[in-house]
Amino acid sequence: MLSTKAFRLFVTGVFIFSSFAVIAQNQPEVWLTKADRSVLFAKQASKLSFTAAKNNLPTITVNNKETYQTIDGFGYALTGGTAQHIIKMSAPARAALLKELFATDGNNIGVSYIRLSIGASDLNEKVFSYNDLPEGQTDLTQAKFDLGPDKVDVIPVMKEILAINPKLKIMGSPWSPPLWMKTTYDARGGMLKPIYYDAYAKYFVRYVQEMQKEGIPIDAITVQNEPLHPGNNPSLLMVAPDQALFVKKFLGPAFAKANIKTKIIVYDHNADRPDYPISILDDPEAKKYIDGSAFHLYGGKIEALTDVHNAHPDKNIYFSEQMVVEQPDATDIKIVNPVKRLIIGATRNWSKNVLEWNLAADPENKPYTDRGGCSMCQGAVTIDKDSYSRNLAYYSIAHASKFVRPGAVRIATNNLADLPNVAFKTTDGKHVLIVANSGKNAAKFNISFNGKTLVAMLDKGSVATYIW
Repeated sequence: MLSTKAFRLFVTGVFIFSSFAVIAQNQPEVWLTKADRSVLFAKQASKLSFTAAKNNLPTITVNNKETYQTIDGFGYALTGGTAQHIIKMSAPARAALLKELFATDGNNIGVSYIRLSIGASDLNEKVFSYNDLPEGQTDLTQAKFDLGPDKVDVIPVMKEILAINPKLKIMGSPWSPPLWMKTTYDARGGMLKPIYYDAYAKYFVRYVQEMQKEGIPIDAITVQNEPLHPGNNPSLLMVAPDQALFVKKFLGPAFAKANIKTKIIVYDHNADRPDYPISILDDPEAKKYIDGSAFHLYGGKIEALTDVHNAHPDKNIYFSEQMVVEQPDATDIKIVNPVKRLIIGATRNWSKNVLEWNLAADPENKPYTDRGGCSMCQGAVTIDKDSYSRNLAYYSIAHASKFVRPGAVRIATNNLADLPNVAFKTTDGKHVLIVANSGKNAAKFNISFNGKTLVAMLDKGSVATYIW
């Protein structure tokens, strides 16, 4: 039994702890990026606090009682080209870059989700698959499957990243099957021959298994990157009925037989064709193998993600790719655009993640494939030997990735016309609000939470993340 003195000390300790808790809640942490580049994702010496004072300013009300989807993470594609540049850095320079990108302490930005290409993407130096054979030859059992070129750069880089963040989620996406499986022996376009559906399903199985042997767990795969864009190099045309058939008769059963838990995600293309994933999910035999649908935003409206969610609310939504580019010599940083459209837009429309394209390139945006590779795809960082610079994609992801960790849940806010925003509750009970000022003037506004109000100011073209 506590003595009177001990009891008083205990009560005093509780009071002091509670007071600190109130102070912590009343003094949010603020990270800011300003359009004029005078502040680039920097923690502010904030004197903001929640009070009971009333005013008539526009108000963003944060309601943690109304919850939506759980977040898997924020990040980038780690293409073969990205890995090629990173692996050539000296060990100390590479370690510093990867720590800044994937660690969460200090000023590091805590990237928590990565997308890999299964075989080459258009941001590889050359096209390859994991089972390249001369025209006329086949390998139905995938006996000759080999991760090949990825062993030189992608795999060693991923091992270093996973040493920093072992819980990183990884999505794999193919740009093309091996050429011998296609209707034309060409990396560009063509379709998957039905006689090779079974062999291609085995190809996916081997990919997941071989990456696991390397210590790289693949959380999810998409069936085909941009299945309605056969002009890229590499690429494949895969219409919705074909993708449904491949999943329900071959890929799904192959994963089940091999006891593979990797998620199967369909579509992986623009928001202008929500009918594509909906039509596949309308097939109950295919749907049982599918975790959800993935989207890009080179076409269509981000609200289409909600249309797919509403049609199949039991299936997940992912945002798997968007190129984010700025001029290297730009005097301002147009950070509002990607934050509003992607970070805020995708998550407010049920996406569990946001991935931008792509993690790194050199000052000339190389490498990229010929006959259709992307010559304007800038990296989140530009690598020049052992030095690197940070670009628009870096800062736009950072405003979410550092604070909205995997397992966080999106919570309700009202969306003001010139102050688009989104809020989350983290697994450790913190609240995160991301706000972009898309208006023509500086904005003074309220953040309302649990009956208390904070008055904030945000310059036009600026983005802020508030944490309390």
